[in-house]
Amino acid sequence: MLSYRHAFHAGNHADVLKHFVLIEVLRYYSRKDKPWWYVDTHAGAGCYSLAGDWAEQTGEHREGIGRLWSREDVPDAFGAYLDAVRQFNPHGSLNFYPGSPALAMTALREQDRLRLFELHPADCELLAQTFARDADRVVVRRADGLACLRGLLPPPTRRAVVLIDPSYEVKQDYRQVVQVLENALKRFSAGTYILWYPLLARPEARALPERLRDLPAESWLDVRMVVREPGPASLAGMFGSGLFILNPPWTLPELLETTMPWLVDVLGQDGAAGFDLEHRIP
Repeated sequence: MLSYRHAFHAGNHADVLKHFVLIEVLRYYSRKDKPWWYVDTHAGAGCYSLAGDWAEQTGEHREGIGRLWSREDVPDAFGAYLDAVRQFNPHGSLNFYPGSPALAMTALREQDRLRLFELHPADCELLAQTFARDADRVVVRRADGLACLRGLLPPPTRRAVVLIDPSYEVKQDYRQVVQVLENALKRFSAGTYILWYPLLARPEARALPERLRDLPAESWLDVRMVVREPGPASLAGMFGSGLFILNPPWTLPELLETTMPWLVDVLGQDGAAGFDLEHRIP
């Protein structure tokens, strides 16, 4: 929706989980010299000031990346993610938070490519400015990324990571992401598709993971992190988030099993904090 601006939520607990996993998936893809594409269907503005009016209005980053920033007990597994965020904060203070496209850019090699979609006009303009010097490797389009995805598949490289990260402000999003992924698998069954989803009381959110497991993917992984006790349904607040990954790296389950307990301990806001991890990887 055009009313949604990720700047209000940049660096929150959902971003930490999403971006930690994204970096690890891209690092896995880079183990081979063969090029890969990264496709972001809801790319946002690219990078966000945590001192700006929007971020300060909610202060969500303080309960997310802010809790990791100065800790001395960070597991080595989080090193690549935090190093990527530090590239945007070279003086040590946490002033900026890179969105998914900016983080993906830190993993980009000469042979790799980014394809970024953003529908909001102001955010798309900022996104284009961020990547203006990399027009040979990065294509930015003001368009509906879900509608455009099928036209990119299969990519010339036959290797791609697709991040789908809608706002879920309308019920249609829950139905549409399942349809888009089903079509994407038909066109390019070997791609890795990362879908972020919120943990909410609303029935559409609760039903989404089960619908995703019915998709015809050879393998999948579902990780969910709860940071607080769910409130009454009438409050409809997000109490955590999840990632459903089609065709995940085979190394990812073990990585998450060892790192999620620490992440929950750091980001948890009350005694209900925890995580669930399920996967089917032949």
